[in-house]
Amino acid sequence: MITESKLTKNTSKYDGTGPRITVLTDRCAGCQECVIRCPTGALTINEETWVAEGDDSLCVGCRQCVRTCPFSAITIDGPVLANDRTEFTKAHPEPLIGNFSEVRLGFSSVSQAQKEALRCLICPDPTCVRGCPAHNDIPGFISAIRNGDLDGARQILLRTSALPDICSRVCDQALQCEGACSYALAGDEPVAIGALERFVFDNTVGPRLTNPRNGNSTKHRVAIVGSGPAAIGASYVLVQNNVQVDVFEKDEEPGGLLSWGIPDFTLPNEIKQKPWRDLLNSGVKLYTNQPVHPEEIEKLAEQYDAVILAYGASSPIRLPIEGAEGLDGITDATTFLKLAKKHVSKGLAPDTFFTNFGLPSGSHPHVLVLGGGNTAMDVARTAIRFGAGATCVEWMDRKFAPVRKDELEEALSEGVRVLFSTTVTRLEGQNGRVNKAKLSRTEQKSASQLPKIVEPAGEERIDLIVMALGYRIDMQMQALNPSLPIKRAAEGLPDRRWQASGIISEHASRAWSRGQSVGILSLGRETALIRASLPVKPKVWVVGDALVGPSTVVEAMAQGREAAYAILDSFSKSTNNKALPKKILICYESMGGNTKRVAEDLAKWLDSKERQVVVSPIRNVTLEQIAWAELIIVGTWVEGFIVAKVGPAKKTKRWLESLPTLLGKDVAVYCTYAVNPGSTLDQMSEIISTKGGKVCNRIAFKESQVKVAGMLFASELEKAYCG
Repeated sequence: MITESKLTKNTSKYDGTGPRITVLTDRCAGCQECVIRCPTGALTINEETWVAEGDDSLCVGCRQCVRTCPFSAITIDGPVLANDRTEFTKAHPEPLIGNFSEVRLGFSSVSQAQKEALRCLICPDPTCVRGCPAHNDIPGFISAIRNGDLDGARQILLRTSALPDICSRVCDQALQCEGACSYALAGDEPVAIGALERFVFDNTVGPRLTNPRNGNSTKHRVAIVGSGPAAIGASYVLVQNNVQVDVFEKDEEPGGLLSWGIPDFTLPNEIKQKPWRDLLNSGVKLYTNQPVHPEEIEKLAEQYDAVILAYGASSPIRLPIEGAEGLDGITDATTFLKLAKKHVSKGLAPDTFFTNFGLPSGSHPHVLVLGGGNTAMDVARTAIRFGAGATCVEWMDRKFAPVRKDELEEALSEGVRVLFSTTVTRLEGQNGRVNKAKLSRTEQKSASQLPKIVEPAGEERIDLIVMALGYRIDMQMQALNPSLPIKRAAEGLPDRRWQASGIISEHASRAWSRGQSVGILSLGRETALIRASLPVKPKVWVVGDALVGPSTVVEAMAQGREAAYAILDSFSKSTNNKALPKKILICYESMGGNTKRVAEDLAKWLDSKERQVVVSPIRNVTLEQIAWAELIIVGTWVEGFIVAKVGPAKKTKRWLESLPTLLGKDVAVYCTYAVNPGSTLDQMSEIISTKGGKVCNRIAFKESQVKVAGMLFASELEKAYCG
């Protein structure tokens, strides 16, 4: 039981209606994490007791202090004080058949956008930025909107995003920026970040790219396989840095999923075409109808200075349903949406569309869509626009299903029937064509648990079934890199900055994000971003769906940008290889303290104004640090009692074996020993070589040399690089 003596006295009198701040004085350490991160100044530090104090009159109940306090010393009772979310305009096309005009129209005026922008708390440590895969400066561009500076907001967004007008329309913001908004983490409605981003680009004009034509390109050439969001993100960065970019696309038009996978009523054709129009005008060379086969990748790497594989995941997943074999009338979302796009672009009559699937002209078939995600809704809503009836079956519970809230609401309002917690267990047909689907009910207790079938749920008469269950990487391309796709999962302890931000706090609400932890999802995306910066083979990077499997537009775009920056960095290193690298990571495993002392002394000798040196025990080294470093120095103590069997400490060996691909990285190794180093350096070098790293220096120090080891090692490194 908490006694009154253990609570701080608030600096304001509580009136019983708004939020109430309680600080547990016996837990508060005066660290000021809450003070630094409170967006309204409701928390201060008492200079006499060095304990936090709260002012209820300034508190809006965002609970950022609760999420960030490392000692759980703060509680907030009462409501979140946030104005109602400003809803933007939506169109309701009449008649719906044949009408592919955009449904979401966005904010209609500056005053409407500014009203929503004023809801933003402009948090000092904005969790929304961590939730955004591109790390857009969200408080910055929203502040510009508040001030009526739309051009300024535009420039802020262009610093980190190549597709702001597209991402703002198709992003699942609930699992990204908006799900990570302080209001959402407190269980309330977040700021409409996506709608504000869209408003900026719907109401401003101007160049997005510098034009490096007329002979200004550098000698560097980069080939990109694929032309979707990841390729667009990479191309924007490279072309703005005067690199010649050649893009190879297997389809007739560039854009990948953007081009054929998202209907015009969600993403108008004019918006889809903008990125490639900009890139082509800026000197990017595009080769359509030009597939690149797996065996050709190595040749590309010989011809170009770098290759980016951004071929996406376009192979549709088709489930083996009982009774389906040999039946006509079964297709997939890729085929359906590509044919729909061609039909609309040719201006053909809506009621002739289903002749593509063996149905008579003028028919009004019933389409059963297997799946309940955004692609399934796109298929069902497209079918309705061609005069069909449409039902989606999704085996997940509605509150966990992978569909945007607005996408689902729009589908339902247009007449799509959606059956959640339902799956197809058998198909039946007549005269060789599917005409009936047997359904079953499913049960799901949490977002992380797969549903299970519990009981039959009747049957559905159908004329066409479309499998919209997602996509996978082409198996032939995947064979190039069997270790891909990687899992978007956080590795090791989260960075201190992530922990301190509160985004991964157990207090963060999951109400807005469909029962999922936005913080954990964001950490997983961060891992993928770092991986995108590391090559998988000499001169070859993999990004987007090819790297992580089916993902979102903004994730792919951000990964493409990350790979492009890594490539630019590799170009600069290759032209300056007679100097000691400027980014050095020194990591060590130390038991008696000798290896640690060498690392710290070495850092002092290497540190300079032009050079950054990070020193860390190997257990604390992050993937981000590995990607950042141009030179990695690994130290260990020698473990073992018999001279013939000594080697690196077991923890060091395991850590080296867990490293990602190190292609392009210089690695130096050292060890400290009492009697004999044995094969310690050989074993370390061998592991590093299998990871693709280049061992540039190696040295063993006897315990008696430890005092001067840092100076000696620094001198050896200087000689190795500078001669």
